[in-house]
Amino acid sequence: MLRSLQSRFAAALVAGLAVLSLAAAAASFFVLRHEVDQMSDSALQETAQRLLPLAIMDIVGRDANGDDDGDGDGSRRIAAVRPHDELLTYAVRDDSGKLLLRSHDADIAIFPPDLKAGFTSTASHRIYAEPGLQGTISLMIAEPLATRRHAVIEAALAVARVLILFLPVGLCGIWLIVRTGLRPIRRFCDSIAARGQNDLTPLEKKELPTEVAPVADAVNDLMARLDRALAAERSFTANSAHELRTPIAAALAQTQRLMAEMPSAATRERVRNVERALHTLSRVSERLMQLAKAENGRVLGDAPQDLRPVLELVVEDFRRVASAKPIQLDVPDQPVSSWIDADAFAIVVRNLVENALKHGAPGKPVEIVLSVTGTLSVRNQGPVMPNDELERLTKPFERGATIATGSGLGLAIVEAIVHGAGSVLTLRSPVPGWQDGLQVSIDGLPLASARPMRETTGPA
Repeated sequence: MLRSLQSRFAAALVAGLAVLSLAAAAASFFVLRHEVDQMSDSALQETAQRLLPLAIMDIVGRDANGDDDGDGDGSRRIAAVRPHDELLTYAVRDDSGKLLLRSHDADIAIFPPDLKAGFTSTASHRIYAEPGLQGTISLMIAEPLATRRHAVIEAALAVARVLILFLPVGLCGIWLIVRTGLRPIRRFCDSIAARGQNDLTPLEKKELPTEVAPVADAVNDLMARLDRALAAERSFTANSAHELRTPIAAALAQTQRLMAEMPSAATRERVRNVERALHTLSRVSERLMQLAKAENGRVLGDAPQDLRPVLELVVEDFRRVASAKPIQLDVPDQPVSSWIDADAFAIVVRNLVENALKHGAPGKPVEIVLSVTGTLSVRNQGPVMPNDELERLTKPFERGATIATGSGLGLAIVEAIVHGAGSVLTLRSPVPGWQDGLQVSIDGLPLASARPMRETTGPA
C-alpha cells in the first residue's frame, strides 16, 4: 500500500494516463478504419467513373471493327503493360449479364451476378458498380478487404508507436509535476523536522496549498496551547522552588539556633533530624529550579567554547571533598568546542558525577571520558541494574534500588538538558567490557563544526 502522497498522486495519474492512452488508441483505431473505408470507397467510385468511358469506347470500337479476341466466355481481357499484382480489378457486363470486358487479373467469380448500382460488400471484397449507356452496360470494380485491413493496421501501429514513445515522456512529466506541486508540503515537513526540542514558534504557511493550510493552522493552534501549558507548568515549578528557598533558609537558621539552646542530647538529636530534613528539602527545591531551567532555559550558547576547562573545574570541586571517591578523568589533548552552554554542561557533569559517587561501589573510582567526537561518558562500579529500572531513572523523582539519599531529579535534569541540546542520553548496565556497574553516555554533543539546531527560550 502506497503511503506517500506523492506516490499516490503519481500512481493515480499514471493509471489515468494509461487508461486514456488505451481509450485514445481504441478510438483512433475506429476513426482510422472509418476514414480508410471512406477514402477507399471514394477511390473506388472515382476510378470506376474514370474507367467507364474508356471501357465504353473500347467495347464500341471492338464491335465496329468486328474484333473478337476475347476469352472463351466472350469477354475481352485487358493486357497488362508489365506483370504486376492488381490491387483493383474490374469487369464490364451488359444488361443481360454477359461479360464484355475485364482487367487482366480479374476473377469473375468475385463479382456476384445480381449486382446493383452502388457499393456492395462480399466476404472478401468491396465492390462498386457504375452503370453506363442508359443502363445497358455496367462497370464493376472490386478491392480486397484484406488491403483495407492492412492499411488500418499499419495506421494503427503508427499511432501506437507514437503513443508508446509519448508514454515515458508523459510518465516523467507526471512525476515532475507531482513532485513540483508537492514541494511546498515537503518544505513544510522539513521545517518541522529541523526544529529544536523546545521550538514551539508558529509554522510558516505562506507557500502551502489552500488544502493543507488548515493543517498548519491546527498544528500552530496546538503548539500555542502546548506552549502555554508548558510555560504555566514550568513557571509554577520554578516559582514554587524559588519561593520555598527563603522559608527553608529561615527554618534552617531557627533550627540550628534551637539545637544550640537544647539542654538534653535527645532533644538536640530530634532537632538535628529536623535540620537534615530541611537540608533535603532545600536540595529538592534547588533541583526543581534546575529542572525548570533545563526544560525551559537556554541550552545552547551564542558561540562554541571548549568543554574541557568546564569539565576539569567541576571534577576538581568534587576532588576537594575529603570523602569523595577517586575520580579518573580522561580528556583529549585538542579542544572539544561545542555550542552547548557552559553552565548547562556544568550542571550535567555535576549531576552525573554526584550520582556516580553516591551510588557507586565503595572505594571504587569513577571514570569520566570526554572524546573529540562530542561524547561524554561517566562510569562507576556497582550492582547490575535491569533494563526496566534503567528506563525509569530519567523520570522525575524515580530512584533505583539504593539506600543512598537523593531527590531522584538528577538524571531527569540531565536528560532535559541533553535533549534540549539535540543530543542522546544512554544508560547501560553492566558497563560494556565490565562485569557490573553503570555507564551514562551523552552522544552527539553539538560541536562547533556542526550547525546548532534552533531553540526558543520560554518564560523563566
